[in-house]
Amino acid sequence: MNAPMKNDDLLLRVRDLRMGFAAGRGGQVLTAVDGVSFDLRAGETLALLGESGCGKSATALSLLRLLPPAGRVLGGEVDFAGSDLLRLSEAEMRSVRGGGMAMIFQEPATSLNPVLTVGRQIGEVLERHRGLSGTAVAARALELLQAVGLSDAERRLGEYPFQLSGGMKQRVMIAMALAGEPRLLIADEPTTALDVTIQAQILDLLRGLQDERRMGMLLITHDLGVVARMAQRVGVMYAGEIVEEAPREIFFTAPRHPYTHKLFAALPDVAARGRALETIPGQVPPLSAMPAGCRFADRCPHVEVRCRERSPGWTDLGGGHRVRCHRFAEIAPAHRGDPGVAVMPPAMPTPSLLTVDALKVHFPIRRGLLRQTVGHVKAVDGVSLELGRGRTLALVGESGCGKTTAGKAILRLIEPTGGSVHLDGRELTGLPRAALRPLRRQMQMVFQDPFASLNPRLTVGDILAEGMQALAIGDAGPERAAAIARLLGQVGLPVDAAGRYPHEFSGGQRQRIAIARVLAVQPDLIVCDEPTSALDVSVQAQILNLLKSLQESLGLAFLFITHNFAVVDYLAHDVAVMYLGRIVERGRVDEVLRAPRHPYTQALLSAVPSPGLDDRPVIRLAGETPSPAKPPSGCHFHPRCPRASELCRTSYPDERSFSVSHRVNCHHA
Repeated sequence: MNAPMKNDDLLLRVRDLRMGFAAGRGGQVLTAVDGVSFDLRAGETLALLGESGCGKSATALSLLRLLPPAGRVLGGEVDFAGSDLLRLSEAEMRSVRGGGMAMIFQEPATSLNPVLTVGRQIGEVLERHRGLSGTAVAARALELLQAVGLSDAERRLGEYPFQLSGGMKQRVMIAMALAGEPRLLIADEPTTALDVTIQAQILDLLRGLQDERRMGMLLITHDLGVVARMAQRVGVMYAGEIVEEAPREIFFTAPRHPYTHKLFAALPDVAARGRALETIPGQVPPLSAMPAGCRFADRCPHVEVRCRERSPGWTDLGGGHRVRCHRFAEIAPAHRGDPGVAVMPPAMPTPSLLTVDALKVHFPIRRGLLRQTVGHVKAVDGVSLELGRGRTLALVGESGCGKTTAGKAILRLIEPTGGSVHLDGRELTGLPRAALRPLRRQMQMVFQDPFASLNPRLTVGDILAEGMQALAIGDAGPERAAAIARLLGQVGLPVDAAGRYPHEFSGGQRQRIAIARVLAVQPDLIVCDEPTSALDVSVQAQILNLLKSLQESLGLAFLFITHNFAVVDYLAHDVAVMYLGRIVERGRVDEVLRAPRHPYTQALLSAVPSPGLDDRPVIRLAGETPSPAKPPSGCHFHPRCPRASELCRTSYPDERSFSVSHRVNCHHA
């Protein structure tokens, strides 16, 4: 942690900031940020935490005056280095952006210019804010890419964003933000949807650069683990207001606002494995219908009459801790300590539903005028799995390791190159389409992005009926309508949702629709591809509770593809760790997560940020995941492994058993 700040270190002072969005043609402006105030000092990180739609990103964009066309700053003061940014001209703001304050945007794929090379985009910042030109620009851009840990940095300067992975694009965004040597960095969800290893590298990079330059940082996130690792102070936002602010230690040991309590209670962890996660009923109120009193009142378990009538003011609890709640004194501080270890009871034998043996998916690499095959991308290279009825098998690993490809190949959404897949004793590989079609009813998939996988031109009712009609389930008319109503009830949606379109629902509701569509054909096996990766913790808890209850009531088997180990710990019975197209460790959740044997599994688990005061050391992996088009000789993990020996470089390890269920491919396990 950084040393305590002095008053003369004050870098940013925000007072009563208000902004909104113009709605319709009548000139009405809906307030999205309402009276936000905070201070930020040099070398300090302040985290703004809260659900989607609570105003975190709108606050950040207001500071830089980068609002969309409908955005309006309605009032307040933003004092940065002695200047009120809200009163500067646009020309004056251009010198502040990049040089004084810089921002890492949430989605680098849409923030980077697709028609400019990486070097050109970094060069623009250097020319504008550092006054460099010619060879000095290229030299400094190269230094920045090397500083953010991008491999083969010289080659990357001439590449375009589409040639980079998500982690690489995020590093380029960081390099661009740091090119102007800003005094304040705004990081908006800088690690959302990144693997835990890449996330750990980026967080370490930001913290190291911050310590080196005494740079202030405003960190916007909904990930409590990232907050625990990075922040000195935390501000909790809800419906456009900050409702609690505290130093990191107090925030994680004694939060006082009911909303903060609920966010902690919604986190999946091993201690909650045998029960349903706590959820926050309802949603963040829309901008057009903000309550007159406390904005959390409709969702709060401690609500009383005065909460609905009068907005609570600030109460200073001492030590930099303040809260906005009428009843904070009556609510015991929520202590979050070590959750302990809940051991799952011994598994009861269940009949095998899915058996995968030596599954391969190799994509040909074609070059030249005649498009000759010159090699193969070995996306999945000999995967074997077994999943019983009513059980959940989690498939984990970094992006690009082949998890999603394996899931799609099992369902024959991608044609396997080799191996076999048996569903309920019947071989799927090699079946002609006509023979495979009736088996589609038994196996379904929930995709990562429900908005992209739902037809925007169909109503929810039509989406649910489509699969039933295609597989001839139930009669058309009243019987099918009744079945659709039952499905909506099963996933916690109102009956009138059947007549609405996907764009009318929130992200969590759309995921429920995607799950209902899968359930419509009454499957035995569901492949879930990162179904909660982009959801807030409260919505994630609702979806996990739903999946768990459906499994218990319907006996469903889940192949759960994810990189979130907290979700694995809570939901799964078994886990398989995948690296470069192969399974390197498998076993029961307690065996793999509590006593990992493979160095790769150990590194993944060490990189998971814990939502508490847990400063565990992170195992640093050298380099990046090799290309599946050119996997290393011997053990595929040996170029990054701290334990690699000559044997690892020349020979792929055989599988070793440490119990009936726990098996590892490692020479030194």
